[in-house]
Amino acid sequence: MKVNIDQLKTLPDLRGIVFEPIDKDKINSQENIHVVISEPGAVRGNHYHLRGTETLAVVGPALIRFKENDELHDFEVPSGQVYKFIIPPKVVHAIKNIGDKPSILVAFNTVEHNPQNPDQVRENILN
Repeated sequence: MKVNIDQLKTLPDLRGIVFEPIDKDKINSQENIHVVISEPGAVRGNHYHLRGTETLAVVGPALIRFKENDELHDFEVPSGQVYKFIIPPKVVHAIKNIGDKPSILVAFNTVEHNPQNPDQVRENILN
């Protein structure tokens, strides 16, 4: 399986934006949902999941790096846009806030988070 990347539709107004990060038919298969706020320059991820498929909704500006078939791929999410990344198991991924304000990431995973038996393996691909 490959990483799937889609730009999400946003509903902007004077207050900000609204977006729907996951499709209705995928909601029931999610076992973990978390929101990440990262400071400028911060890197998140640098891991892969053994069993879980992770869906990330990333509000730009951000740099997403993932490794498929031992090849690194970079994708830059432009400022003010939102992209969804569906990352299959065993694909290393990392997200860097390349802006000058805190960034937002909404993550869904098909495997429950268990600190005693984590479904992730660290691999540094982005500093």
